Amino acid sequence: MDELTRILRTFAVSGWDLIALPAQEWLGGNGDRKTLKSAILQAEKECGNCGCELDPLYPKALALL
Repeated sequence: MDELTRILRTFAVSGWDLIALPAQEWLGGNGDRKTLKSAILQAEKECGNCGCELDPLYPKALALL
């Protein structure tokens, strides 16, 4: 499994609809790169330095997209 898929699976089960829903759509084959990227950017802006396990995943996911 590639790194982006692992990250998106983490987002998908995060319970945070902002990133969970676009990640689930992407993993299901129905996602849109622009929508996913926008959601990740917004999540990073809102929560990118709170210290949670997702913080380091935002820039990685963006780089892999």
